[in-house]
Amino acid sequence: MSTPAPGTVGIVGGGIGGLAAAIALRRVGIEAVVFEQAPAFGRVGADINLTPNAVRALDGLGVGERLRETAARPRYRISRTWDTGAETSRLPMAGVAERRYGSPQLTMHRADLLAALAEALPGGVVRLGSKLAGLSNQDRTRLSFADGTEFQPDVVVGADGIHSVVRTALFGPESPEFTGVVAYRAVVPAERVDVPNLDCFTKWWGPRPDTQIVTFPLNRGRDVFVFATTAQQEWRAESWTAPGDVAELRAVYSGFHPEARALLDACDSVLKSALYVRDPLPAWSAGRHTLLGDACHPMMPFMAQGAGMAVEDAVVLARALAEYSDAEVALKAYQAARLDRTRRVQLGSRGNDWLRDSTDADWLYEYDAWTVPLS
Repeated sequence: MSTPAPGTVGIVGGGIGGLAAAIALRRVGIEAVVFEQAPAFGRVGADINLTPNAVRALDGLGVGERLRETAARPRYRISRTWDTGAETSRLPMAGVAERRYGSPQLTMHRADLLAALAEALPGGVVRLGSKLAGLSNQDRTRLSFADGTEFQPDVVVGADGIHSVVRTALFGPESPEFTGVVAYRAVVPAERVDVPNLDCFTKWWGPRPDTQIVTFPLNRGRDVFVFATTAQQEWRAESWTAPGDVAELRAVYSGFHPEARALLDACDSVLKSALYVRDPLPAWSAGRHTLLGDACHPMMPFMAQGAGMAVEDAVVLARALAEYSDAEVALKAYQAARLDRTRRVQLGSRGNDWLRDSTDADWLYEYDAWTVPLS
């Protein structure tokens, strides 16, 4: 017996993927409601690097111009050796990327992206303070929340991150694996640092695969974001906003090139977080339930594709639900269209050798979620 195309999609999780999915669904005429457990959207979290494939998907959602108001456009993507500073690759971005791929690279604060997505949705679509307590797929799909309320959508999308409650309900309990890598994040006013290429995305490749420093411009070049990773055997506090130690940050990278260390010396404060992964899933969908973004393919940050893959998922999901009259068939088509690509990026991000010695980014950046075939 076929399941009719959805009248309403319930999206669990109001992050980048969940909000993008709601916009994409509404653009193809499907009602969507987003349930976010946080009581409000706060200006927390890391800054974000949106590569051309992600920006193209966001442009199709109608939020691209809003993003360009605060974003920076790095001129180049540069790889440099940690101690000598020697360049091992340089990829033109900015206008070159826009002409080649149809959209530029944008670097910005994650909160600005979330604000642009939230503003693109009418009031009432996002329901804050809604913590999922359970879901059922018996006679009718049902979401139950901690405050006692329930909602019965035709389709459920789990966009609730690496600790996805929807994923656990569908496929059983499983804990993310600590990678043994921690990340430092800081923002430095550009005027305080006198080094070249502050208007570029620069990656300083360390002596080990887990050690690196990445910098890129923010706020139209007024600030510089610093992202650095290194090995650490144990980690207890899993948070994006835990304070770190600036002295520890500088000590870890004391052997790096002076231009890299100059940025660390300019840091007044730093956040520190652990990096976790899950293995790729063989399937995301079960009946009228499916997953999206970090709920099904959490990424290491080394290819800058966590947000990009989530937005691509959102677009392809909406297209599939609009294309097929049977909702379960649509979810399988969405999964089939996305599995191989996200697996490749998910595993490639773990390897951490993306564009170290190469400038061949076409397979990743040329992808267009709005036109990729559905099968």
